[in-house]
Amino acid sequence: MNLDKLIMDTLKPLGVPVAKARYNQTADTYIVFIEYNQAPRINADDKELISKHFFQVDVFSSGNYNQLVKDVKKRMKEAGFGRMFESETYDEDMNKYRKILRFNYEPNIWEE
Repeated sequence: MNLDKLIMDTLKPLGVPVAKARYNQTADTYIVFIEYNQAPRINADDKELISKHFFQVDVFSSGNYNQLVKDVKKRMKEAGFGRMFESETYDEDMNKYRKILRFNYEPNIWEE
């Protein structure tokens, strides 16, 4: 399963630019995501059967992004991701608010 594509397909309908790892920052509001870790979840006979994937989704905006953040969380949950962490900051260099969301995804053995 291509999880990058799943995230793109999940978040694109929200109507803001979505990019993996990097965005050129031409929009006032946008989403950037990365996979920051991958770990074995289930092993058998010295073989990794299931990997757990960890993603960070950052929402950047010059204005109020509360509804967009709620929509991101809802859509990611519906796509099978579990939310693990949430934080908020203001990026002085970009003059944007930033919501940091971390999710995990654990496909079943038949998906990998």
